[in-house]
Amino acid sequence: MFKLSEIKELIKLVDQSSLQELEIENEGARLSIRKPNKSEPVYVSAPVQHTYAPISQPSYSNTAPPAALEVPVQTGGQAKQEDSSLHKIVSPMVGTFYQSASPGSAPFVSVGSKVSDKTIVCIVEAMKLMNEIEAEIKGEIVEVLVENGQLVEYGQPLFLVRPE
Repeated sequence: MFKLSEIKELIKLVDQSSLQELEIENEGARLSIRKPNKSEPVYVSAPVQHTYAPISQPSYSNTAPPAALEVPVQTGGQAKQEDSSLHKIVSPMVGTFYQSASPGSAPFVSVGSKVSDKTIVCIVEAMKLMNEIEAEIKGEIVEVLVENGQLVEYGQPLFLVRPE
């Protein structure tokens, strides 16, 4: 299995080199990195959430312009997120969030768990690869912001940590 940090490093190396393609097999896991040709399009696939707000009909009188529409944004644990002293562990990719290594086992961490920078806090499955996510900070888990099995976006906060 490849660690996320290893995959990121390999992508950088391929990008900075003259290599066009790299394939690696390690312990039954296969990783393939390929640079797109300048003439071929790059496709990125990610789920999209749509939020719709009603739009009022425009008025053609000499009154002031209408105020900007406010679209509600959903955030989990908003009260705790506003505490600027808390660190957010975010998803490094689009995928499915898992709290434990297998369905019957205990979660890697829960509220109150002490973590170090190398502590595995969850798994994000992307394209059939199980990517272990490390805390990258020493502290205490204050809140788990997503549900087990939930689809997560790149950069989405997963945990709030009170740094030590």
